[in-house]
Amino acid sequence: GQLSEGDDIFITREDGTRARFKVTLLERYEQDSFPTEKVYGNIDHAGLRLITCSGTYDREIKRYTQNLVVYAKLVE
Repeated sequence: GQLSEGDDIFITREDGTRARFKVTLLERYEQDSFPTEKVYGNIDHAGLRLITCSGTYDREIKRYTQNLVVYAKLVE
């Protein structure tokens, strides 16, 4: 929830170099209608999908009502 479109995300690779990704989209999805193919499916570019819990925490079922997905694309 602290990221916004246009923000940079830096990933340190095993060889010590850093890859820079730019946030392109943030979307919230209800847990019961999570778009699995959109989030986990193949893409035509190097990208990241950061997924976290969001929404309201339901103590009875011990889970959140939504997921926040941050989409990001590698900056060359």
